[in-house]
Amino acid sequence: MISIIGAGRVGSAIAFLLASESIDDIVLVNKPKNKALGESLDIMSVLPPKTKISIIGTDDSSKIKKSDIVVITASVGKIMEERTDLLPYNLPIIQEISKDIRKFADNSKIIVVTNPVDIMTYQVLKETEFSSSSVIGMGSSLDSTRFRYLIAKELGIHQALVEGIVMGEHGNTMVPIFSSAKFDGNDLELNEKQRSQINMELKNFWRYLIAYKGESVFGAAQNTFDMIKAILLDEQLSIPAQVYLNGEYGFSNMCMGVPIVLRRKGVDKIIEMKINSSESELLTTSAMKINGIIEKIKL
Repeated sequence: MISIIGAGRVGSAIAFLLASESIDDIVLVNKPKNKALGESLDIMSVLPPKTKISIIGTDDSSKIKKSDIVVITASVGKIMEERTDLLPYNLPIIQEISKDIRKFADNSKIIVVTNPVDIMTYQVLKETEFSSSSVIGMGSSLDSTRFRYLIAKELGIHQALVEGIVMGEHGNTMVPIFSSAKFDGNDLELNEKQRSQINMELKNFWRYLIAYKGESVFGAAQNTFDMIKAILLDEQLSIPAQVYLNGEYGFSNMCMGVPIVLRRKGVDKIIEMKINSSESELLTTSAMKINGIIEKIKL
């Protein structure tokens, strides 16, 4: 069973993808309840014929009991300058949800979508006291999808043949790893002007989405769906994601976007890939920002 806490546009889109693929039973939790009820009724229409799965909408947190995966998308507030603007609004929500998960679904894997996702993933981990392999944040995988798109757009090439990942904060200090980017298996030749343009567009991608349509929905939903599928079906998925670090890349006691392998157990392993000195410095800056916010929360 998959529980999604937050029936907004992202949470509902995730539920839609799960239902259309008949992945597993779905519980959509939201306050107020009517939003969850309405979305679940609408999504019922996409269930494949003869499917054995169900979807329910509720405001009752106890309904997440025995969930294999709990996805947290609940969020309030508005991003003005960066995702950390949401911290004072979403922190108390995350704390309450974490208590419910620990009480009703203490054997689940948790995927955190709520922003600022690096901080929220860390908070969920500390509040639930789950193993670090069981709590994963969806942020850098989405950034990486956008990174590959921007490379393809800049060079006029097919996005499906582009390889590239983004590490660090899912925010203004994210680090696109140009040194390992490839096209059709070959190293990419990008000049400084092109890298600067791609970097600028990547970090401001959310601004374009807000200006054009109000918020990011489908990219976040698809990347989350891929993570859910990998865990439920034990499919090996190599992606960057927000996870707890214990010495990897030289950082500890924090959550940040790094390459991982995801399987049924959650985080199967963290991949310490080779990055150049410039990228390493930028990653340190990103880690320092995240750590600084974590320290403030602890006070």
